[in-house]
Amino acid sequence: MSVVVSKGHEAPYYYVPGPSRHPMMAAAGLFFVILGAGQWVNGVAWAPYSVLFGLVWWGVVLTQWFLDAIHESESGLYGERIDVSYRWSMAWFIFSEVMFFASFFGALFWARLYVLPALGSIDNALLWPDFKAIWPSEAMGATASPAGTVEPFRTMGPWPIPTINTALLLTSGVTLTIAHHALRENLRSRCLTFMWLTVLLGVLFISLQAYEYYEAYTHLNLKLSSGIYGSTFFMLTGFHGLHVFVGMLMLLFITLRLQKGHFTPERHFGFEGAAWYWHFVDVVWLGLYVVVYWT
Repeated sequence: MSVVVSKGHEAPYYYVPGPSRHPMMAAAGLFFVILGAGQWVNGVAWAPYSVLFGLVWWGVVLTQWFLDAIHESESGLYGERIDVSYRWSMAWFIFSEVMFFASFFGALFWARLYVLPALGSIDNALLWPDFKAIWPSEAMGATASPAGTVEPFRTMGPWPIPTINTALLLTSGVTLTIAHHALRENLRSRCLTFMWLTVLLGVLFISLQAYEYYEAYTHLNLKLSSGIYGSTFFMLTGFHGLHVFVGMLMLLFITLRLQKGHFTPERHFGFEGAAWYWHFVDVVWLGLYVVVYWT
């Protein structure tokens, strides 16, 4: 059984590609990344080179893999059932990302609402008489570090960089939506204009977050080792920044494909999948902005 796709070709009911070397090659690249990362934390000299080699290897393999998938799509091999599979796959992927961030939000809430009050209770007064259950633990020896294991630091407030980044991400969601509607109306030039604007906003967000980290380390002495506040701050904002970077790359490649004439108003799930991911990143940032920077 076959269906007719928009380009006039007949696609199989469900296209199954032949055997591929890409999964094994990608796994090999990740092996060198994990091997190097595990040795890097132990101070092994060659470990950073292993991580770099693995990342480059992995990037090359993924590029070839994606190019093959793009060729299959543009050749008219993907029919309606493949489109449904991609939609379900992207939906489950984003759900896994929701659970990923939920674990870090959960760690933050658990530390603030349960662990901190418990450590400051009368039951622990004999063990930690100088401990004060105050969030965040900014001063050495005064709050969460009576033993002096955490250096004094200052917290990161919501102004100006986090607030500016919030405006950038919210604006990027609007520009991306405008681009999507333009594609559905077959206004390709308008679509490209707003897609490039969305990519630019993503680059600006990442640049400002990098500057925020520089300020945190150099002027606030806020580091990953700054107690539970520092660890949750950098884990949440850092992983979100990584997701913004990945989403920006997805939108960049979608924009380049649009310039090559890929996608039609009727069939453009590659665009939609990237848009889903970007809107998810926007929503996560709103939660971070309120919970991490304001409370």
